[in-house]
Amino acid sequence: MPSSASPDQGEDLETCVLRFSDLDLKDTSVINPSSSLKAELDVNTKKKYSFAKKKAFALFVKTKEVLAPSFECKEKWWKCCQQLFTDQTSIHRHVATQHADEICHQTASILKQLTMTMSSSKSLKSADKRTPLIEYLTRNHDMSAWLPDTSCFSPDELISGQGSDKGEVLLYYCYRDLEDPHWVCAWQTALCQHLHLTGKVRIATEGINGTVGGSKLATRLYVEVMLSCPLFKDYLCKDDFKTSEGGACCFPELRVGVFEEIVPMGISPNKISYKKPGIHLSPGEFHKEVEKFLSQANEEQSDTILLDCRNFYESKIGRFQGCLAPDIRKFSYFPSYVDKNLELFREKRVLMYCTGGIRCERGSAYLKAKGVCKEVFQLKGGIHRYLEEFPDGFYKGKLFVFDERYALSYNSDIVSECSYCGAPWDQYKLCSTPQCRQLVLTCPACQGQGFTACCVTCQEKGNRPASSPAQNSFKEECECTARRPRIPSELSQQVQLPVSPEPRPDVDVDGPCLCEPQHQHFSKPPQS
Repeated sequence: MPSSASPDQGEDLETCVLRFSDLDLKDTSVINPSSSLKAELDVNTKKKYSFAKKKAFALFVKTKEVLAPSFECKEKWWKCCQQLFTDQTSIHRHVATQHADEICHQTASILKQLTMTMSSSKSLKSADKRTPLIEYLTRNHDMSAWLPDTSCFSPDELISGQGSDKGEVLLYYCYRDLEDPHWVCAWQTALCQHLHLTGKVRIATEGINGTVGGSKLATRLYVEVMLSCPLFKDYLCKDDFKTSEGGACCFPELRVGVFEEIVPMGISPNKISYKKPGIHLSPGEFHKEVEKFLSQANEEQSDTILLDCRNFYESKIGRFQGCLAPDIRKFSYFPSYVDKNLELFREKRVLMYCTGGIRCERGSAYLKAKGVCKEVFQLKGGIHRYLEEFPDGFYKGKLFVFDERYALSYNSDIVSECSYCGAPWDQYKLCSTPQCRQLVLTCPACQGQGFTACCVTCQEKGNRPASSPAQNSFKEECECTARRPRIPSELSQQVQLPVSPEPRPDVDVDGPCLCEPQHQHFSKPPQS
């Protein structure tokens, strides 16, 4: 990535890079590749080499950052080669002695990128000196300058391992003001295509939200690029990227686009800003708060609500014990849910959580703006980070994800049932009726009997051939989901806060069924 700071811009970098590219970077006989490389450079280019090496070293160290425990004064530690480093001196010594080859390769890449960004030095000098370098680069420079150098890797290395057993999926977001989201969109498209990544990336003036899958090499390079990009390097750290087993196969394609919001809450960021969220709690801090909440749950009046910000089909297969899980189908319904049930939150301490943390950023800001809560807290890093630290903690069941995997498993708990027979089951499939395509929980035994639709209505509809092509078109809601209340009222049902570590007793212990009214299972249709 081009840097916002660079060495003497007036001197030419071409000689440095030409000499650099002549070296065999894969020659394992070189004991100290950095020293050998520097020996090949003349005096005039050693300054550029030193700059590139320092940048490469700093970038490598930054990718090893992890959050320090909350009881430590330091904000970050480093983890590399299955070792934990608590001070900069030790991680620097480790990188210098154990990762010289990687630093050498990265130095070569930075020098090439510097050449591309500096080759038009006259244009740069003529640009308005008041214009930041990053603004100049985004508006005027070739997109290739913002892509990682993959010349030392074969295409097979980037593409191989994209199966679920060898690849991985990245989940991240970054809230920061972007002046030109359309340029960022074009860059992200080029970057993901360059690394053979699939997935979804949403970009807006308020930031970026991405879920991408590919080989582990490709995702590592993607993280390195994001952490070195001047647009995001001061806002992101390695710990902001959550990983799970998967790959490019988890997504049917790559979709990158510009939207008004990076997570669709349905309210303009100009009205509810990410800059005024709730108080962030680390997984450890959140765990203690939930433990305290559950231990006090037998009191007649609790001043705390544990609020799940996700959709009903997410919380159905996994949730925190004792939580309030709104029976909503979209996050864009969340503001209306809060408005309709505002008295429920009056003078309460609210502990909010979601999958990765992004929905809580704006959701907590909206709840705070109502001015009725005592305090609003949110789980930093979401359920994803919590389960990494507490796989057998207070979160029970699976973690729903928005890709072909549908869910991630961290513990053996099953908290949901087959929609037809009530047997424990938590593996989603798409409704077999093309006109519906909702998610359905149906166990192997019921599937074997042909019960593969989300409800009786769709099951019968699926057994009949479509009378016209229009009936095969995709519909967001089927007839049975349309009967569900769009915005449920907890107050009208006189819902009490949980009085035990289990979900609310007045609601089906496994949450509302996907399509049918609460408290009911689907009755099996007669077999023809």
